[in-house]
Amino acid sequence: MSKTNFTLIVCTYMRSKALLNLLNSVNKQTLYPNEILIIDGSFDGKTKQLFEKHTFNNLKYFKVEKAHRGLTKQRNYGVSLVSKTSEIVCFLDDDTVLNEHYFKAVLRTFNNNPKCIGVGGVAVNENRWKKIDNNKSIDLKTHYLLDGYAIKESSRNVIRNKLGLQSPLRPGVMPDFSHGRTYSYPLNNKEYQVDLLIGMSFSFRKEVFNHIKFSTYFEGYGLYEDADFSLRALKFGVNYINTAAKLNHYHDASGRPNKYKYGKMVIRNGWYVWRVKYPKPNLKARIKWNATSFLLTLIRLTNIINTNKSKEALTESLGRVVGWWSLIFNKPKVSR
Repeated sequence: MSKTNFTLIVCTYMRSKALLNLLNSVNKQTLYPNEILIIDGSFDGKTKQLFEKHTFNNLKYFKVEKAHRGLTKQRNYGVSLVSKTSEIVCFLDDDTVLNEHYFKAVLRTFNNNPKCIGVGGVAVNENRWKKIDNNKSIDLKTHYLLDGYAIKESSRNVIRNKLGLQSPLRPGVMPDFSHGRTYSYPLNNKEYQVDLLIGMSFSFRKEVFNHIKFSTYFEGYGLYEDADFSLRALKFGVNYINTAAKLNHYHDASGRPNKYKYGKMVIRNGWYVWRVKYPKPNLKARIKWNATSFLLTLIRLTNIINTNKSKEALTESLGRVVGWWSLIFNKPKVSR
């Protein structure tokens, strides 16, 4: 396993403090990357100054100009710089912090599964799964069970269950109406075959980049660009979540779009990735996609009243509504 050459690419934007926390956790890894590429799209010089004060082995820093700025463009830029000897390319968000065996677990999945093309990790600080106590009854109306663990359903999923709009498939596997379960998996050190990997923590065999790149349709923040690439990678192998590849994801707010733009992305980009896997969904799937999108928009609207972030809820909801209606007149052109 230790002989497998691998590259870490971190695309960053205005998050020098978060990036330093990540790199300090990389320094503590039981398997260290043969190459670390930092692709910086920041407007200021704070990230560059970081590497004038701190040194990390095998690290190369690149500041990109406007033509290569934006998550998908920076990812592609980084891939173009990967060493010829590298076999695995790992991507991490700049606001993550790794457990010490993260890379060891990722490479183990690749080495033990010849058909594996992509591997994702699990954010420990976001994981809500609880091991089931055999002496305690579980309400199946409000909980989802898997491999001896249970997770409490959010209110939106309880409603989806009642309305028949919930996915019958495991987390990370896209149903024909797209709106799947987004729970990740229990922290049981198992591997699970999935469709979708999350960009905060995913890795691919280098060979896949000989055939596909990250889509430039997802400009700027690039919501769901990770889903798009994961789905297209399935043409060349199988994706896995390895629950032993653990990290923390702190969701640094800097560099994120305003809530109106985010709302539009939720709908339009969500429609796009749905059609990547299902170019011609049947009528029932179309109805369920629209019904679920409508329901989730209504639920987000209620957050205007029941949360202390009413302005964010309103602007995101408006973005969702505008994005939804825009599909009637201006559907995204899906590239495959």
